[in-house]
Amino acid sequence: MKKLGLSDAKVVDLHAHIVLEKTIGAAGEYGPFMGSNPDGSPFFQVGKNYRLNGVKYVGSPFMDVDVRLRRMAERGIDFQVVSPNPLTYLHFIPVEQAVQFCRVHNDALAAVVQQHPDKLAGLAALPLQSPVDAAQELRRAVNELGLIGASFGTDAPAPLDDASMDLVYAEAVRLNVPLFIHPGPAGIDGPAGDPALKRFELDIIAGFAAQETLAVATLIYGGVLDRHPGLDVCVSHGGGGTALLVGRMAKGARKRPWSPAPLRAEGAFELRLKRLWFDTHVDHPQIMSLLTAVVGADHLVYGTNFAGWDEPDADKAAGTDPIAPQLAVNARRLLRA
Repeated sequence: MKKLGLSDAKVVDLHAHIVLEKTIGAAGEYGPFMGSNPDGSPFFQVGKNYRLNGVKYVGSPFMDVDVRLRRMAERGIDFQVVSPNPLTYLHFIPVEQAVQFCRVHNDALAAVVQQHPDKLAGLAALPLQSPVDAAQELRRAVNELGLIGASFGTDAPAPLDDASMDLVYAEAVRLNVPLFIHPGPAGIDGPAGDPALKRFELDIIAGFAAQETLAVATLIYGGVLDRHPGLDVCVSHGGGGTALLVGRMAKGARKRPWSPAPLRAEGAFELRLKRLWFDTHVDHPQIMSLLTAVVGADHLVYGTNFAGWDEPDADKAAGTDPIAPQLAVNARRLLRA
């Protein structure tokens, strides 16, 4: 699927989230809701217990497409693939509300990217608590709305390698679109998670990396890549701790009794690891070098967590990155452009 602007973009950002006004309240009692605290600061509430304070969405690049496009130009980003806000994955709410939210989200997202096809493309939200409905929504989002894949969380009621998830993976292969996996904070609408991660924002600083590492291990150990040889999955933040743990993960595949036979051969784990894709939002040049050595430069795509707290500094604009042209070539392969 050829996208105007993507075919010749020098910098393509694959890690950029969006907040859509039409989704406010779309999940019923689970929100999301926006408002102001007594001190005038903004809040964004999701589920019944989670409230993000102090982050301005209205008038920001997250919600205002004109502001987004100006910031992209300032940062040297030619084309951007926008995906759901991880706060609104809502993978643990009742199926009916989740399906309703995803349909509203994807309709609104399609309307935004259709206005700027030379600059933006979109990844659909999926109601992952029901793989049947998720596969149906993926099909609708691609065939009817023109979205170019889907993005969902690392954590859902069924593990990523559960047999029920094969419906989603098979549909992505049939549609010839990629999937982008990104963590969401624990406890928004599902299990609370480790209480130690509630301090110092460790749930997003360290917890996200743990979830991404677990996702990589689950996709490989659980046989997802073997069952779906045409599947392309991109994992955020360089796969978390994968590059640091690859030796131990591979040794586990070769030596532990639970490991399936296809993974026990020397190099079998590493071969499958190089089937996955990873964005480069890793915040340290030495980690970037290690990630490149471990997974190969041909399966890396540029990512910024655009306009987020950990977005690359302005003096590290994408257009000045010497690897950016190669990453754009990779993005076009991943996105079938």
